[in-house]
Amino acid sequence: MNVFTQLIQNKFIWVPFFTWLAIQTFKVIWDLVTTKKFNFKRILGAGGMPSSHSAIVMAITVMVGKEVGFDSYVFAIAFVFSCVVMYDAAGVRRAAGKQARLLNKIIETPGLTGVQVQEKLVEVLGHSPLQVFVGAIIGIIVGSIF
Repeated sequence: MNVFTQLIQNKFIWVPFFTWLAIQTFKVIWDLVTTKKFNFKRILGAGGMPSSHSAIVMAITVMVGKEVGFDSYVFAIAFVFSCVVMYDAAGVRRAAGKQARLLNKIIETPGLTGVQVQEKLVEVLGHSPLQVFVGAIIGIIVGSIF
């Protein structure tokens, strides 16, 4: 069996990918419905409800647990990495987004700074704890199905 066939048949690759694609597509559609503007950047953008990062890592973690056992060291590694990703999404990246929002306001205030900025900083970087939680639940459901 060649490498391409192995990759296509590897559910640990395609299930998370299609989970991510479905969630990001949902975000694009939701953004279109709520703002009446099509923003294709949302397909690759971070942030928003639900967290695709959380869904992906939890789907993989549950799938690994089902495959090799929830008492295995491989599941433990997947679980710990999932916790790190979800903590980062709700903690570090969310804080960076808040800082970007504040810096954008400072730069836009007339006379406050002499800084010339070519583009605004990205403000939607992280997730609220609820967005991470909902993403994790979606991931657990998807991982349980596959």
